[in-house]
Parts: sequence; structure tokens; C-alpha cells
Amino acid sequence: MKKYIWNLFTKFVSAIAPTHTFHAHFSLLFTIGTTFAATLLAAAYYRINPSGTANIGLIYILAIILISCHTDKYRYGILAAIFSVFWINYLYTYPYYEFNFTMTGYPFTFLVMYFISIMTSATTFHMKDQTNRIKEDEILIMEAEKEKLRANLLRAVSHDLRTPLTSMIGASSSYLENENTLPAEKKRELVGQIYEDANWLLHMVENLLSVTRITEGGFDVLKKTPEAPEEVLFDAISTIKKRYPDLQIQVKIPDDFLIAPMDPLLVKQVILNLLENSYYHARSDRPVECSLEHEKEAICIRVRDFGVGIPPEKLSGIFDAAPSAPTSAADTRKGMGIGLSICKAIVTAHGGEIGAANCLEGTEFYFTLPKEENPHESNG
Repeated sequence: MKKYIWNLFTKFVSAIAPTHTFHAHFSLLFTIGTTFAATLLAAAYYRINPSGTANIGLIYILAIILISCHTDKYRYGILAAIFSVFWINYLYTYPYYEFNFTMTGYPFTFLVMYFISIMTSATTFHMKDQTNRIKEDEILIMEAEKEKLRANLLRAVSHDLRTPLTSMIGASSSYLENENTLPAEKKRELVGQIYEDANWLLHMVENLLSVTRITEGGFDVLKKTPEAPEEVLFDAISTIKKRYPDLQIQVKIPDDFLIAPMDPLLVKQVILNLLENSYYHARSDRPVECSLEHEKEAICIRVRDFGVGIPPEKLSGIFDAAPSAPTSAADTRKGMGIGLSICKAIVTAHGGEIGAANCLEGTEFYFTLPKEENPHESNG
């Protein structure tokens, strides 16, 4: 009988170890270890409660579930189920230490247990396989989104960076060619134009570096810390006022003190982009309204201007970094493509949402940030 059991065990081992890969070795060792641990636990339980042999099958079923969850092949759980059925028959059913499936009721009992074990193993492995497929699909979707963003950025770069460079070349060329004849006021105007375009390009490079961090590193590049959003908001307003002293901003904040996990530098970049977008494209003498609100599970920052608005057909794709035909001289000089796409990338990486809507007067941009850390995100 011992020789029969040993032959059965060697066949079991040879059946589940056809390869020599790391995963196969791990699965084999895990199957043997878990089955051995279940056998020890069953023996200890039987020693304490000899009349509770019916519960020993549950111990092996639990072991089969663990094996199916942590091994990479379907067969490990199936063979563990077969081993468990024979082992229970050999040790814990009468006549003890013998294989006997002929007694009344035994064939049906062990057949039911065998199919329960097989179905448990198959169901568990199927659920694990479905989970892995979902994760793979999510990774593929994320990669596709990254590729789409890169392609859109390449198109937007040619639009948003070329026009300031062309303007700088034209202004500097006019200055150099007519240096002796231009009045001082005109010279100052040309130098101011070059200075403004250079600052625009610097800001655009900062945007490109930000979106590169997001697209290449994903959530891992976010340096999240609990921050007061009103401090980040006022920091962004202070920075934008230094760049554009004539920009008027009205700020509305709630009385409650708010805290949200965020990367403050990147969120500041979002606010700067939205304010700068309103400055260049609204073409309104009224102040820009910037407000902070809190919702049940998120904080919301809104930037509202009272300008010309956005054509309805452009609203749905305004954050996709795809350059469109300019509607004015301001649009020709300062495109919206890259800046708004960076906003979307940063907010999405934080687990928030961003959008835009036309109002009766002007346009409102808004974005949300979760108040609590998203468990699916990683901060490195």
C-alpha cells in the first residue's frame, strides 16, 4: 500500500511539473506546501475531534481555493482536489489506511466532494484569470491614452510653439534692420513683444515637462501631500499677477478649512494654465472669477471669465491638445492646445475630473480633486 501511495505521489509531481520556469517551480512548491499544511491541520483537527471528519473536507477545499488563487495553471488546483479526495478516503474513512469506495454511500459522497473540489478550483482560477485580463485591458487602455496624448501633443507643439517663435523672429528682425530709424517707443514695444513671447515659451516648456512627467511615469511621479487648496490657489494667483500685472482676479473661498492630497506644484500648474487661458482668450475688461468649493468627496476649483466664450463644437475636444483653426489674432499668437491638455493630464492623474462650459457671458473652466487618497493610485 505504501508503494502504491508513493507511486501516486510521484505521478502527481510529474504531472504538475512539465516545465522548469520560475512560475512552474513556485506553483509546484506552493501546491505541495499548501496541501501538506492542510494535511497537518486536518490531522490536528481529527486528533481533537475524531467525530468531525465531515469538516476535514472543508479544510482541503480551502487549500484548493488558495492553490487556485496563487498558481498560474489550472491543473494545480484540479490535481490537488484529486489528491485530497483520495487522501481523505485513505486516512479519515472506514476502513482506515485503505482505499475503499465500495461501501454504501461512499461512492456518492466522494463523487460529490470530487466535483465540488473541481468546480471550486475551476471557478477560482476563472475569477483570477478574469481579474488578470481586466488588469491587462486597463494597462492597454492607459498605454493607448498615452500614445494618443503624445500624438496630439506633437500636433499641438507645431501650432502653439511655432507662432511665438515666428513673432520673436519678426520683432527681433525689425529691430535689427531698423535700429537707427525706429523711435524709442517702437523699440520698447518690439522688445516688450519679444519678452512676452519668451515668457510664453518658458511657460510652455514648463507645461511640456509636466506632461512628460505624467505620461512617462503615470501616478508614480505624483508627490502627493495633504495640502490646503486655498494656499495653492493663492500661490498660483500671486505668480500669474507677477507675469500679467493688468490681470484682474476676484477670489471666492469657503469659510471651512479644506485639505486634499495633491501634488501642489502640478495643481498650481493647472490653475496657472486656466488663468492664463482666460487672460489671452476671453478678451474682456471684467475681472476673472476664481472660486474654491467643496463637495461631498472632492474639492472643486472654478475659473470663470466674461469674454467671448468658446464655440460649442470645440467644447467637447478642448482638452485633447488638438490645435484648431484660430478665431482671432489672440488665438493665432497663443494657442490653447497644450496648456489645457496638460491640465487634463494632471487632474486625471490625481483621480479628478476637468471640464468647461459656456455661460450666459463667457466661459467657466472647473476641475475637481478627491478629498481622500485613491487606493488605486500609487505615489511611489
